[in-house]
Amino acid sequence: MRLFHRMRQQKVLSVSLLLATLTLGILIGTVLNTGVHAARDGQTAAPDATPLIVPAADHADSEFTKLAKRLGPSVVNITADYTPKVDPHERRIQPPSDEDETPGNGGAAPNGGGEGGDGMDLFRRFFHGGPQGAEQNPRMFRREQSGSGFIVDKNGYIITNNHVVDKVDKIKVKLHDDDREYTARLVGYDRETDLAVIKIDASRSLQPVAIGNSDGIQVGDWAVAIGSPFGLEASVTAGIISATVRDIPGAQQFQRFIQTDAAINPGNSGGPLANIRGEVIGVNTMIATQTGGYQGIGFALPMNLAVQVYNDIIKYGRVTRGSIGISWDKASDKPELFQALGTNHGVLVQQVTKGGPADKAGIRADDIVVSLNGKPVKNGEDLVAQVAMAPIGSQETVTVDRSGKKMDFPVTILDRREVFKDDPRFVADQPEAAPAPVTAPAAPQPKFGMKIRELGPPDRQSDALKDKKGVVVTSIDTDSFADDLKLQEGDVIVAINREAVTSVDDLRRIQTGLKPGAPVAIHIFRAARFGAQAPVQWESMFLSGNMPSK
Repeated sequence: MRLFHRMRQQKVLSVSLLLATLTLGILIGTVLNTGVHAARDGQTAAPDATPLIVPAADHADSEFTKLAKRLGPSVVNITADYTPKVDPHERRIQPPSDEDETPGNGGAAPNGGGEGGDGMDLFRRFFHGGPQGAEQNPRMFRREQSGSGFIVDKNGYIITNNHVVDKVDKIKVKLHDDDREYTARLVGYDRETDLAVIKIDASRSLQPVAIGNSDGIQVGDWAVAIGSPFGLEASVTAGIISATVRDIPGAQQFQRFIQTDAAINPGNSGGPLANIRGEVIGVNTMIATQTGGYQGIGFALPMNLAVQVYNDIIKYGRVTRGSIGISWDKASDKPELFQALGTNHGVLVQQVTKGGPADKAGIRADDIVVSLNGKPVKNGEDLVAQVAMAPIGSQETVTVDRSGKKMDFPVTILDRREVFKDDPRFVADQPEAAPAPVTAPAAPQPKFGMKIRELGPPDRQSDALKDKKGVVVTSIDTDSFADDLKLQEGDVIVAINREAVTSVDDLRRIQTGLKPGAPVAIHIFRAARFGAQAPVQWESMFLSGNMPSK
């Protein structure tokens, strides 16, 4: 018995020693393994490199950042909807061909918006996505073109290029740091300078730009362009003034450009060119390019000219320009011609408009106009510029050289459209008269502009619509609110502003309760097919916008 007891004690002791040994081995192995991993983890891939540290943010404003902050809120993005009017027999939409309104056989030049001819293949106006020169199918469909503009009055008046908003159906404006889209109206335009004035009603005071004097700029001055190139809003680029009073091939008669190398691209059109003080000195209008994009040569209309055009538009709705009723041949503006005739400058009168101011004053063909109010006249362009800016009805002294004898004639300045009323070039340039307002008993209720029907059993064959109630869009009116929201035929409307739409009456009731300018969110289901053989899938989505103001 004692032997058995002793053997059992020895067995227990042996087991205990074995367990203790195993435990000690596991512990030692764990320690060693941890130490190895720790050593490995402590190793550095680049032991001689110093970790980088991001310093505290420090906004060190430069003159450019100050300028961008000051001018940015006044620069807008403009999107214009238009429906191309195409001839079913034509495969290409041609840009309008408006002749320059220089009197005389040699004074006409093609519209700067065209491409090709008279050196204009390099000079292109640059709105983004527009119709000029675009290959289109002979169908009627809405398109968009975009450009830029800048606020010049706290009440929402904006200067831009005419080719950004010319002959479009709707003009939409987005302000800086404002997601809302405002509908603008065209106040007036001037084809000869390619400028237009539009207005938005923002229900608040807006920040206008500071106007600079473009006569004070010099070659080498800093120049900053702000706009929406390729739709990228509030893009700021900098360069210098490369040239002033630049006359380029194909430009209109009154277009003498500021040249800059500040980067401007499609979409910058109509945006401001500013000096280093943030004052607007020009309106970005055109680029010289062989690629369609920036190549270091851009052109802006001088701000002094833009101010004159703007003031005329807000006062008269159009630009008025004076005339004395004479024509000249641009080819005759040569120094050797005038030297041979006994003078070194002036304008050789080719034709006098019968019954015009010059005719009534006694000026004849072959007279040489040498000065206006005692100021020498360099050439025909100089004479037109001086006369055009003279007040209508004012009397000016025109000095001519007639067969070597100087003679003064008092001439009354008249509106150029009146003087050349029989010239189709001048009549065609007149802005279309706005239709007379129609008095209505009450303001019309804004409508969505679509036709609908109730969702029926055949429409509910899809699992996604099986338990749904709503209305189906059957057609969309062009240029309507529904069109702006991008609603499509076949869309199923199930709710508006979280209010269920179960019938046509529901939609009409909700629409009646929406005020002009009110935000609208329409919950729809839209059919989608991913692949020609794939089954139709219905996607849930929201379309939103603000009710039109009228």
